[in-house]
Amino acid sequence: MAIESVNPATGETSRSFEPLTDEQLDEKLGKAADAFRDWRRTSYDERAALLRRTADLLDEEAEDLGRLATLEMGKTLAAAVAEVRKSAKGCRWYADHGPDMLADEPWPVEGANVFTRYEPLGPVLAIMPWNFPYWQVFRFIAPALVAGNTGLLKHASNVPQVALRIEDVLRRAGCPDGVFQTLLVSSGAIEGIIDDDRVRAVTLTGSEPAGRAVAAAAGRNIKTSVLELGGSDVFIVMPSADLDDAVANAVTSRLLNNGQSCVNAKRFVLHRDIAAEFTEKFVARMAAQKVGDPMAEDTDLGPLSTPDGLETLHQQVTDTVKAGARLLTGGEPLDGPGNFYPPTVLTDIPDGSPGHREEFFGPVALVWEAADADEAIRIANDSTFGLGGSAWTTDPEEQQRFVSEVETGMMYINKFTESTPEVPFGGAKNSGYGRELATFGARSFVNPKTVWIAG
Repeated sequence: MAIESVNPATGETSRSFEPLTDEQLDEKLGKAADAFRDWRRTSYDERAALLRRTADLLDEEAEDLGRLATLEMGKTLAAAVAEVRKSAKGCRWYADHGPDMLADEPWPVEGANVFTRYEPLGPVLAIMPWNFPYWQVFRFIAPALVAGNTGLLKHASNVPQVALRIEDVLRRAGCPDGVFQTLLVSSGAIEGIIDDDRVRAVTLTGSEPAGRAVAAAAGRNIKTSVLELGGSDVFIVMPSADLDDAVANAVTSRLLNNGQSCVNAKRFVLHRDIAAEFTEKFVARMAAQKVGDPMAEDTDLGPLSTPDGLETLHQQVTDTVKAGARLLTGGEPLDGPGNFYPPTVLTDIPDGSPGHREEFFGPVALVWEAADADEAIRIANDSTFGLGGSAWTTDPEEQQRFVSEVETGMMYINKFTESTPEVPFGGAKNSGYGRELATFGARSFVNPKTVWIAG
């Protein structure tokens, strides 16, 4: 079956690609293994120089690369260009800091020279999603390459042109043959790639079911894996918060990337003293967003990435309302071509409904009311997910409680969750394990070898 690039704003297919044959895939895996033997011997300076040249190309071509992302997955052009520039920033950050993070780490043992040496593992398979088609890849490949690994990218099937352009950018930046390769294959090929002895580790950003399958295959093969899965991030607002600021950030966070981010704020837990005022302002701002052509400068919200994504989201909304939730705005797909869904707000979410237990991957906000901090924490933790979250309060005691008691891999106070190379990124519970970015990213795919030199 062909791998197709379909414009989510129009439904038109722009390009089709034939997946790799078994022979072509085997050749690419062999190239990755062969290239690793030489790449691991390069200096940190050489690897950093490659990342800096890559960053320069990303910045120079940001507009063109951004248009390609918008064409394939529908985010607004401004957001797509910003993502490309963020990817450049990530490359430069690891060029600047990666070598220090991977330097030999000494241990205080009397009479001996003892240290940990961080050695690369080999070819790493990255199974990446469409929602941040550049940043997701570069936040993996920048630290992986600086550590001395080689990379194999199985990108989402709806962004094949972005996947190939990433390989092209790295090649033109001077990446040696086989050090980074895009694999145009179906998801059915993933298990076999993980089983291959030449592949030494795997990282996945995607759904919980996909994570379970990848983790099982990696575990069966005793290979390192990192999983960043779904999220239903909480956004807690307490009476001491600057309400207008919290509302503005709530809308921005919920609608970021057309509402299709694992760390979008999705569940809004409001203290009852401010719930009515917050909800009124929040609904008004959500309803005022302009939905339309993602290439247009004045568009606030573009389409969802696929017709299936639109259908799933609308079914979740419909089933949650049928279970007893109240619809405050939105709730119906827009007429015409494209996968457009309006900003939507639901409240009075019933236990056991999709709004209570599932991730909503689109511009739908779910609102709860809490009597106090205790109830806010209980609602926040009443989820199988635990990626990120935020709490809006100026009360120091409340801040510390939310940091300590909300069960997430990341907790932000008076700021919504984001990923940036300077800080670790990852979740708890069913949102995955392992960490990306910061020092964790550089050390995710290495063998921390203990070295003891006596005398």
